[in-house]
Amino acid sequence: MHGHEHVGAGDRLPHGGRLREAARRYGIPLDAWLDLSTGINPRPWLVPAIPVSAWARLPEDEDGLIDAARAYYEAPHVLPVTGSQAAIQALPPLRTPCRVGIITPGYAEHARAWQRAGHEVAAVPVASLGEAARQVDVLVVIHPNNPTGDRFAVETLLDWHAGLAARKGWLVVDEAFMDPTPADSLAAYCARPGLIVLRSLGKFFGLAGARVGFVLAESALLERLAEALGLWPLPGPSRAVAAEALADARWQSATRTALPEASARLAQFLSAHGLAPAGGCALFQWVVTPEAPAIHEALARQGILTRLFHDPVSLRFGLPGTEQDWARVQATITGSCKEASPA
Repeated sequence: MHGHEHVGAGDRLPHGGRLREAARRYGIPLDAWLDLSTGINPRPWLVPAIPVSAWARLPEDEDGLIDAARAYYEAPHVLPVTGSQAAIQALPPLRTPCRVGIITPGYAEHARAWQRAGHEVAAVPVASLGEAARQVDVLVVIHPNNPTGDRFAVETLLDWHAGLAARKGWLVVDEAFMDPTPADSLAAYCARPGLIVLRSLGKFFGLAGARVGFVLAESALLERLAEALGLWPLPGPSRAVAAEALADARWQSATRTALPEASARLAQFLSAHGLAPAGGCALFQWVVTPEAPAIHEALARQGILTRLFHDPVSLRFGLPGTEQDWARVQATITGSCKEASPA
């Protein structure tokens, strides 16, 4: 395991999707940008008219959302939360300070949350996760990983969980990008003590602004988490939208076909321009190259936002949405690659 750089409580971590900041920096109007920085489905589930009652009444658990989530995730116990980010922040205080291993590279908010709660955090490369599972009290895995796209067999994850659970430990699996490949999810096993699965409507459904997520775990832990989060963690309109989206099997099926096709197209396009991805999933491709900062800058000057990482130096590309967007990316990246790597 490797030590993890400490993140101060007052620091703000960088994320994709900060379009207003990019618009100011590059002097390009907000509506002129093509945002490929987030890994969010660019062709989201279309939100219908929201019933007036969803705005006018306090949210109620009996509104059908929990039943829809149980059916969609095939999980016995679900807790709606304000995006999986709410669970990421609320879970660490539920344990006394302990040893926590977190996959690296990965979504940095996990480490930040465990550090802020006083835990000893170590960054764990993919190759060392099995070893870490035998040493730590909590292991946090992102599956598929963000940004690398690394995947793990269900049997492997369950084996890690069994060892942790035998010591009263936890395996926390962030499945924010799992929806295109539900057969690889641990949702069905979440009644097992010490197994915590985080899901989100932000990526696959393209509903990041609704701030809807779910925690799947044994009922006793969900009760503790619900108490920590307080009353009405999800607004009524978000609950109404989520329940309908989770029940729309036809859209889900079509999208599970369309997203991998688009991602393969993106990988092929990047490879043709000397940017062969080192990893990815159905919603993004990840390119490791020393030219990443220069390419990121060149694209941004043309109004295309990607996600730049520094350890390792790399770029994450989300999916273009329309054929016009694809053509714009193709024209821009051809010039940007030349600009970043002059002959």
